[in-house]
Amino acid sequence: MHNDKILEVKNLKISFKTLNGVLPAIRDVSFSLKKGETLAIVGESGSGKSVSTKAITGLLARNVTNIEGGEILFKGQDLLKASKSDLTSIRGSEIAMIFQDPMTSLNPVMTVGMQIAEAVMAHTKVNKATAMRRAIDLMGKVEIKDPETKAYHYPHQFSGGMRQRIMIAMALACKPKILIADEPTTALDVSVQARIIELINQLKDEFDTSVIFITHDLGVVANVADRVAVMYAGRVVETGTTNEIFYHPQHPYTWGLLEATPTLSTEDDNLYTIPGNPPNMAKLAAGDPFAPRNPYALDIDFVKDPPMFKVSETHQAATWLLDERAPKVTLPVDIQARYVVYQSILDRAAAEKTQDDQDSSRSAYGLAAFENADPTYGPYLYEELAEIVPVYES
Repeated sequence: MHNDKILEVKNLKISFKTLNGVLPAIRDVSFSLKKGETLAIVGESGSGKSVSTKAITGLLARNVTNIEGGEILFKGQDLLKASKSDLTSIRGSEIAMIFQDPMTSLNPVMTVGMQIAEAVMAHTKVNKATAMRRAIDLMGKVEIKDPETKAYHYPHQFSGGMRQRIMIAMALACKPKILIADEPTTALDVSVQARIIELINQLKDEFDTSVIFITHDLGVVANVADRVAVMYAGRVVETGTTNEIFYHPQHPYTWGLLEATPTLSTEDDNLYTIPGNPPNMAKLAAGDPFAPRNPYALDIDFVKDPPMFKVSETHQAATWLLDERAPKVTLPVDIQARYVVYQSILDRAAAEKTQDDQDSSRSAYGLAAFENADPTYGPYLYEELAEIVPVYES
């Protein structure tokens, strides 16, 4: 894992002009992407995940969008200040995007091979025949059988999973430095989802590409991400490594997301749901937007939005519970059990400290990614853990 930042979003603020006035969509968002890593951005619908990444590629409609502040730095260049021609040259060649619904993203009256070839010709000086050979080769890499024939088929002749593979091939046509995957598995069956995720991971290594993976499914995150940014109401409320978010979460919203994620030990009538509804962004009240839904909300949450508090060098969360003046709270049993697992992860990491630096940096992300990936601390032990865990302080 490289430590060099290839992309950095700093204090991004975006609003939209609507018939009812100005709507704040992105509120002071900051995150970074390192070379060779996968960053997952998670949150409910309307939290600002897609808007943040569309700002990176310049795909927001300029006539209704206000960029109120911030920077998006890619290779030292602020993309918010880039010209339309500069963005056109970067988009597709250096930063590519896979959209959620491939059927509406593909041209229904053009063969899929030609659509991939168009992406190649748009950014490289090759003729149509060479671009078509490149398209066929890419279709083979995304495991479409008989690509020489299928390249001349139309989108409606493919299944949803095959269409998404074509979108992946198109996105990787020019070997981009960054691949943005905007909920690429949402419309697919579970078995197809797993293969698409595996394919993205495989091609990420082959093409030496960094990935931003947008999703609302934490189960998907566990299998794909190195780091996670949790968004709510247009703001990043917690960020950390996959282990830190899954096993040592600090924000009550992250607790709710994890509790609402079914595991092997979840009973049908015992699945947690976060109370209330997401806030109306056009009528945001003072304080933390999550406060009305937060059973752990403090008085100050209804008055002032919390700043980001540092938990570790790689872990931050925006919650007043981390303030030294905050009262102690009893965490949900499921979250307490995750803390026990996290301590075990730290103990194992300490035991491996004698390995060389490369192995140590790899283990920081490569330990237990998710409960059902770890046979020792899987979800089937949660009930036993719940009987022995102490009350932890946030």
